[in-house]
Amino acid sequence: MNPAVHPVTLEVVRNALYAIAEEMSVVLMRSARSPLLKEAGDLSSALTDAEGRLVAQGRDIPIHMGVMAFTVKEFLKRVPAERLREGDVWFLNLPEVGGNHLPDVKAIRPVFAGTRLVAFAINLAHWADIGGAVPGSYVPWATESYQEGVRISPVRLFSAAGPDEEKIEIILSNLRSPDERRGDIFAQFAADDVAARRIGELVERYGADTLSACFEALHAASERAMRDALRALPDGVWTGEDWLDDDGVDAAPLPIRVRVEIRGDEATFDFSGTAPQARGPVNTTYFIACSSVYYAIKTVAAPEVPPNDGCYRPLHVIVPPRNLLNADVDRPVVGGNHETSQRAVDAIFRALASALPDRVTASGPATSGVLIFGARTPDGRWAIFNETHGGGEGAGVASDGASAIRVYMSNVMNTPSEVVEAEYPLRVEEHALRPGSGGDGRHRGGLGFRRAYRVVAPEATLTSMLDRRVVPPWGVHGGRDGLPYRITLNPGTPGARDVGGKVSLRLTRGDLLLIETCGGGGFGPPAERSTQAREHDRREGYV
Repeated sequence: MNPAVHPVTLEVVRNALYAIAEEMSVVLMRSARSPLLKEAGDLSSALTDAEGRLVAQGRDIPIHMGVMAFTVKEFLKRVPAERLREGDVWFLNLPEVGGNHLPDVKAIRPVFAGTRLVAFAINLAHWADIGGAVPGSYVPWATESYQEGVRISPVRLFSAAGPDEEKIEIILSNLRSPDERRGDIFAQFAADDVAARRIGELVERYGADTLSACFEALHAASERAMRDALRALPDGVWTGEDWLDDDGVDAAPLPIRVRVEIRGDEATFDFSGTAPQARGPVNTTYFIACSSVYYAIKTVAAPEVPPNDGCYRPLHVIVPPRNLLNADVDRPVVGGNHETSQRAVDAIFRALASALPDRVTASGPATSGVLIFGARTPDGRWAIFNETHGGGEGAGVASDGASAIRVYMSNVMNTPSEVVEAEYPLRVEEHALRPGSGGDGRHRGGLGFRRAYRVVAPEATLTSMLDRRVVPPWGVHGGRDGLPYRITLNPGTPGARDVGGKVSLRLTRGDLLLIETCGGGGFGPPAERSTQAREHDRREGYV
């Protein structure tokens, strides 16, 4: 601990910083226009020090949080600190600037104490449309990033003088539903604004020097705790792999391979054996590779260690250029953000399953299960519904997996049926568990679910972007795999059609789309499942 900081002061400041990050997310969620933000909560918030090093984050989405550990650092390489002014809010979405995919737009505000830069507030919001060839900006057949939407290099949209309407209009003129996007932009501004005021209150109470000393002390404490957690793990080298179903353009599955080495108080994750960059939109960035590593190792080794820059210093991530996890900047990436990232987590867990059998669970959905419906309203505006679908949690050493849940790095909520029907030309006709979808085992994987959408508009677009439709969630230590995803258009009719995991098609009034999400993998041999548990399975409809 930094001797210049009293322990009580440090603890008060630490809690205040996390409270600020939480408040940012609440402000953003409550003031946003898009149901994707205000209902599903597809957003995250964080604070960094003046050098862009992560200090505190909200209880948000792990994919976002790992990425935002890099965003401000990369931003400062493009926009030097001397260009920043009090009241600035800069927006960007470039994957190569500490990012992930184009729909996730970051808003960065520098925070000053007088003329001294002391911190940054940053939030990320998934915009329901960022332009591109398909409503919702998920283009399954994309082979270039330019097909996926507007690429926003760091641009100052707000200053102390107010919003820069000319720049805002340049962005909005390239998007569908510009009124909704404008509301989301101002919600992101509001979240950063409240953070700047709260940090200002901390500076007024403790002074800029003490606040900066607290940042350093928090980094140091998390680094020590992560090193202690790594030392408690067995030394060794382990390898693991998992597979993406396909890339949306070519039908072949793609391997994600990792070599994990733990030596003393450091760990290295080498993805050199992973597939080369793909033609389709499942590529991703080095920052996402790091995010996957951070999530996985914190889950199994250090769940209580506060996540900040210091926490991640003992972790080393190797990904060669032109790898699926470190693609060229012109490669499409929209699905890689939440599909490839979670497959990397599964590869890590598979690698560590033998070393940590009491900590690693079977696989769950490990996909965001994205479906996007787009339709024009009677007045000509676009209504774009983006929904993520979970599934059954993988079973663990001590319990069955939970049913109808989102696992790993997604962590968003479902949009209630009532909101879907009020906001979009859709009717939800079924929302129920999917019997028999969980993998058998000593402990059974959780159940996936069924959700059916009826189109009530004259026509609509549908885009799917999900995995685990071909390669199922795996069981562990003898447990069985869960059932994979299945998507059916107009089930039970002569024209019923199986819908792929990465496709775009047109629907007409009356069409019914049924998505059946995957179950979790089982843990341990099925023969070891107790008679009492088998009776519960039959009674509750699990089989």
